[in-house]
Amino acid sequence: MAFEQPRFGKAKKQSFVGMLTITDFINILHRYYKSPMVQIYELEEHKIESWRELYLQETFKPLVNITPDASLFDAVYSLIKNKIHRLPVIDPVSGNALYILTHKRILKFLQLFVSEMPKPAFMKKTLEELGIGTYLNIAFIHPNTPIIKALSIFVDRRVSALPVVDESGKVVDIYSKFDVINLAAEKTYNNLDITVTQALRHRSQYFEGVVKCHRLETLETTVDRIVKAEVHRLVVVDEKESIVGIVSLSDILQALVLTPAGSVRKESISE
Repeated sequence: MAFEQPRFGKAKKQSFVGMLTITDFINILHRYYKSPMVQIYELEEHKIESWRELYLQETFKPLVNITPDASLFDAVYSLIKNKIHRLPVIDPVSGNALYILTHKRILKFLQLFVSEMPKPAFMKKTLEELGIGTYLNIAFIHPNTPIIKALSIFVDRRVSALPVVDESGKVVDIYSKFDVINLAAEKTYNNLDITVTQALRHRSQYFEGVVKCHRLETLETTVDRIVKAEVHRLVVVDEKESIVGIVSLSDILQALVLTPAGSVRKESISE
């Protein structure tokens, strides 16, 4: 099966019906992988419709979308409340998808927009003062962790990236859901017993290293860094480069948009 991200399904009336994402691909691998000796024939033989109707029912969720006249606040609220990474903007008349909003695109717009206006006082406060990020029970892996174990953590913990930590506790790399797509591109998904280090050697894009931050850095500095690096999260480290926490795009959008408006999340989001 040729895997694309995102890939759209078309109903009989040619209306937008959903998206097949990397998370779905990970769920399929996690569910059907046995060992390097057993081929996952279903992955290439079944149509997307078959996976959607028969195999992804356990993880199936209604398609969340907004209309073109929705506000930016509505978009941010929908992304964070529903814990999704892509929000289709659907034409209410034709049912067509006009474009897809993401955390990254919204934050980049906000940074450009805010730069032309007086900045709120809280932008000068530190991550610690604002309580931004996740610092308890952080999911991470080691260089010798098998890929199948990493996929299990993705599924069980519902996170989108796993810092790679060496024996001394230092953050040396990061394995994200996006990296999993390389398994499909190179058709190496039949051997998920290889280590994370081995898998990361086949990254499709140049990797400049883990983008990090500290709890005592300001929100302004953090926003500038994550936008410039074009990443989905920053790994919070201490003076020894040991992992302390994770600051995601969702955390930042929550602080910039929802919290000032009085919409506070009841549960932490670590993505």
